[in-house]
Amino acid sequence: MGRRADAVLTVTNPADFPHAFAEAWHSRDGHRIAALFAEDADFVNVTGLWWRNRAAIAKAHDYALKSFFAETVLKPGTITTRTLGDDHAVVHCRFHLSGQTAPDGSAAGDRKTILVFVLRRTDTGWHAVTAQNTDVVPGKETHLNTGTLGAVDYRNT
Repeated sequence: MGRRADAVLTVTNPADFPHAFAEAWHSRDGHRIAALFAEDADFVNVTGLWWRNRAAIAKAHDYALKSFFAETVLKPGTITTRTLGDDHAVVHCRFHLSGQTAPDGSAAGDRKTILVFVLRRTDTGWHAVTAQNTDVVPGKETHLNTGTLGAVDYRNT
């Protein structure tokens, strides 16, 4: 796989996309992650930041991977793939993230997320046209804004 956004990264099977994403993550090069995406791709992160093209995806990931995610390990878990015809697929993957640095420099706790990728087959393999990352908050149903956004569970009230 290449190292810059203009390099071609080849993913030949949609189910392999999460592993390619994790490999690019571990390179600590946001451009390598962005090379997995179409030029006009969208990426929505866990807090709702929305990057609307490959350059923005590269910039945001490059910053994070060289700062608060510099020591992280991203491990793909359960992967499901749904093909939509011959040239499109939706891939869900549970990821485990460890090694994040907190704003005060201390070690943050581990996180689990689900990343959803919508992929399109091209002449150079499968590329994401959009991705959505969602934090998994065990035992919670939704978020509630009480001045501060927090996860809550209505089932035990």
